[in-house]
Amino acid sequence: MPYLETPQGRRLAYHKSEGAGPTIVFCGGLKSDMEGTKAIHLEAWAKARGQAFLRFDYSGHGESSGRFEEGAIGDWHEDTLAAVTALTEGALVVVGSSMGGWQALLLARALPARVAGVVTIAAAPDFTEDSYWATFTEAQKSALETQGHVALPSDYMEPYIITKRMIEDGRNHLVLRAKLRLECPVRFLQGTADTAVSVATAVRLLEHAEGDDMTLMLVKDADHRFSDGRCLQLIEEAVADVIEAP
Repeated sequence: MPYLETPQGRRLAYHKSEGAGPTIVFCGGLKSDMEGTKAIHLEAWAKARGQAFLRFDYSGHGESSGRFEEGAIGDWHEDTLAAVTALTEGALVVVGSSMGGWQALLLARALPARVAGVVTIAAAPDFTEDSYWATFTEAQKSALETQGHVALPSDYMEPYIITKRMIEDGRNHLVLRAKLRLECPVRFLQGTADTAVSVATAVRLLEHAEGDDMTLMLVKDADHRFSDGRCLQLIEEAVADVIEAP
C-alpha cells in the first residue's frame, strides 16, 4: 500500500493508476474509504479507458493515519489538496460521493485552473451546519459544549462521533452561503429515495452554484449508496460526459 506524507504531517493511503489525462479523482464520503463499491468500479472503468485514476483515504479514514474523531472538513480538504498536488499533474475530473461531494466543490473552488469537470453523487455540502447543527436538540448542543462531542446513530455503521471542532470547522468551509462559481462541466446525481441527503439539498446546490454547463439528474428510488448496476452506469456516463464536454 503506497502512502503519502502530507505537509500537515498526516499519512494518506492511496491507489493511483496511470493513464491519459484528465486524471479522475474519487473523493469518498464521511467514514467511508477508498475500497467502496463506487471507487473500485470507477477505477476499473477508468483503467479500461486508459484513463489516469486516483483514490485515497482521508486522514482518520480507511488505512490512513489518525482517528476519525480528530478530523474535520478542513483537514480532509487539506488531504485532498495534498493528494492531487503530489500525485497528479494537469487536468482533473473530480468525483465526490456524499461528503466527498462537498470536498469536490471545495477542490474546484481552490484549484479552478486544474479542475476540468465535477461529478457529485448524493452531494452533502454544508451538512455539518444544515443536517447536524440545525437539527441538534438543546441537550445535544449542550453536550457539544460540555463534552466536546455527540454520538449520532448511522444507518450504515456504528454511531458517528460528531465533535464541536467538526461543527465549528465546517463553518469555515461552507459552499452554499457564498458565491460558488464552477467554470467546468458539472453533473449532480441524486437518488429520490436517499434518506441521508434530500432532493431539496440537491436542488438548492443546483440553484446556488453558478456555471454554464451544469445538470442535476434525479434517479427515482435510488438510495444514498447509489451503487447498484443502474447507478454505477449513470456515474460512468456522467464522468464520460464531463470529460468529453467541449
